[in-house]
Amino acid sequence: MKLILTKDVDELGRKGDVVDVADGYARNYLMPRALGVKASDGNLRQAEAMREARIEAEQRAREVADQIKDALSGIRVVIAARAGDEGKLFGSIGPGDVAQAIKTFAGLDVERSAIVVQPPIRAIGLHEVTVRTHPEVEFQVALDVVPA
Repeated sequence: MKLILTKDVDELGRKGDVVDVADGYARNYLMPRALGVKASDGNLRQAEAMREARIEAEQRAREVADQIKDALSGIRVVIAARAGDEGKLFGSIGPGDVAQAIKTFAGLDVERSAIVVQPPIRAIGLHEVTVRTHPEVEFQVALDVVPA
């Protein structure tokens, strides 16, 4: 049976894709959960519109990710943190702290889920953190942790 997916389905396809699946899978799983509709002429036109909208949204997301990468490349983000005499922090610097510092320092909103701090930063000094603003866009940001 030919179906048009109305939502992304793992290992089957993305929203707007036309897929050929077994009749039972379509009737008993996909259609009752509103994951797909039976392919007809009208639905095929609607599926094409959904696919074009998805592609356009992905392109916009990629452009925004590239703009953030260009804005953050080559700059050093400074975070002031409380530390002991030996340079060890009271606590650690995590993705939320880095996101707030980027917003304060560069004026850019970066989601904390896009920031990878491995391992957590627990000392004063210069560190590198990874930022993934898009599945295809990943870059490093220099982070300077100074005592407060």
